[in-house]
Amino acid sequence: MPQADNTRFLLAATQRRSAEARNRAEQALASAAKSTKPITVAGIAKAAKVSRSWLYTQADLIDAITHLQQRQPSPARTGQQPATIASLQNRLDAANRRNKQLRSQVADLTERLETAYGEIRALRNARPNN
Repeated sequence: MPQADNTRFLLAATQRRSAEARNRAEQALASAAKSTKPITVAGIAKAAKVSRSWLYTQADLIDAITHLQQRQPSPARTGQQPATIASLQNRLDAANRRNKQLRSQVADLTERLETAYGEIRALRNARPNN
C-alpha cells in the first residue's frame, strides 16, 4: 500500500500560519502607530505573538517599524538628568550615617591612643635613669 502524500496539506497549513502571523504583525503595527509608547521590534513581536527573528525576515515590516520609530518625538529631556529631591535626601542621610560612624570610630581610636601614651609614659617613669 503506497503512503499518502500529505505535502499539499502541510504546505497549505504553513502558508496559513505565515499569513496569520503576518496579519497579527500588521495589526500590532497599526496599534503601535496609534499608541504613545515607544515602538520597538521586540514590542511589536510580543504584541503580534511572533518571534523577533521572524519579524526581521519581513523587510517591509521592519521598514514600517523604523519609519514609526522616526516619527516618534524624542524625549523632552536628554542627557544627564538632575537628581530628584528624594535621591538627594537619601544620599545626604547615608552620608550623615557614615559621618556618625566615622566620628565614633575616631573617638574610640583617640581614647585607645591616649591610653597607650599614658602607659608608655608610666613605663618610662618607672625605669631607673641611666
